[in-house]
Amino acid sequence: MTDAPTSPEPQDSSHTKRPLEGLRVLELGSLIAGPFATRLMAEFGAEVIKIETPREGDPLRTWRYVDKHTGTSLWWSLQSRNKKLITLNLKPPSGLALAKRLLAECDILVENFRPGTLEKLGLGPQVLQEVNPGLIVVRVSGFGQTGPLRDQPGFGSVGESIGGIRYITGEPDQTPVRPNISFGDSLAALYAVIGALMALRARDLQGIQGKGQVVDVALYEAVFSLLESTLPEYSVAGIIRERAGTSLPGIAPSNTYRSCDHSYIVIGGNSDTVFKRLMRVIGQPELAESPRYRTNKERAEHAAELDTLIDAWTRQYPLHEILRCLEEAQIPAGPIYSIADIVKDEQYQQREMILSAEIEGVGTVAMPGLVPKLAQTPGGIDWYGGAIGMHNQEVYGELLGLSAEEIAQLTEQGVI
Repeated sequence: MTDAPTSPEPQDSSHTKRPLEGLRVLELGSLIAGPFATRLMAEFGAEVIKIETPREGDPLRTWRYVDKHTGTSLWWSLQSRNKKLITLNLKPPSGLALAKRLLAECDILVENFRPGTLEKLGLGPQVLQEVNPGLIVVRVSGFGQTGPLRDQPGFGSVGESIGGIRYITGEPDQTPVRPNISFGDSLAALYAVIGALMALRARDLQGIQGKGQVVDVALYEAVFSLLESTLPEYSVAGIIRERAGTSLPGIAPSNTYRSCDHSYIVIGGNSDTVFKRLMRVIGQPELAESPRYRTNKERAEHAAELDTLIDAWTRQYPLHEILRCLEEAQIPAGPIYSIADIVKDEQYQQREMILSAEIEGVGTVAMPGLVPKLAQTPGGIDWYGGAIGMHNQEVYGELLGLSAEEIAQLTEQGVI
């Protein structure tokens, strides 16, 4: 049984024009970084055509939880929503020729091969410039298209390591830890979308004569870009930022605390005015005027003392009572949610971040909503990822004008 696409619950009977409608994007990639970038484009109206290898498909189809009835991961259904799924073997001359015909009809190409692969296939930037001078070529890789590491394979985990985020994440003197998601890949995908839209603006609005360009996104650089003042602090003062557990060195109080019902809550009381309100809430108003805690500089020097006081207070009360007190005092705070907590949260529901989808063979599935929310031209979901090659007829027949006989022959030959 295949996981054919189905539409989410209808939100509006009338169609609102989406901001990327009119753009056609070809996806040459697999797994996470490239496909996540094109998923975002598809959600906001771009016509995304995803190429998979015949019969095998994208490996993401079998990553993480695989539904026992469909044999396909739920991640695949999410990652490929709104995409037109076609198959194509790029290696034979006939497959390469089809790829060029498709690219001639597109505005953007997104690929996340290892550098040099596109060139080996006969689709390097110079070739693509001849095929379609206005094409934006978005290249996502572990280490970018240049430099001594360009040829090294680079998954998101490696990008997170080389990019510096793993070194500063975890408990002091313990093994660096990773988030239980593909953080580096998803972050690089966001930069890929930003870069593509920048290049489109340059092509269409800034007088570069309708020419496209290459957008080069490296996973490690995407991660490195998040390190705030880590580099200048090292450059000027020789400071090597280390792992600090749940605290935020230099900013206090800002930490994770435990309630009497064994829940965790993050409290940020680091601005001067908020700190005063927080001290009143925990019954220590005199500390707000103490020279030891008057400004963030002094508070940071005595952060451990403050954390001990705040934690002693939170451990006396259940989570809901702590949240009520902090909310009334206008102190930034929030519980640490599991996915079960998220699904039940009214804020998520009111903001339509929990959508209901019907996936054939699976049934009703909760899926995440769209980010960002545009007031006049919002995105939307038309279908969720489906079977291998399910849009072959539409793309090859309607877009490229191949006959049914030609499509059948190419299928028999293993080209599509």
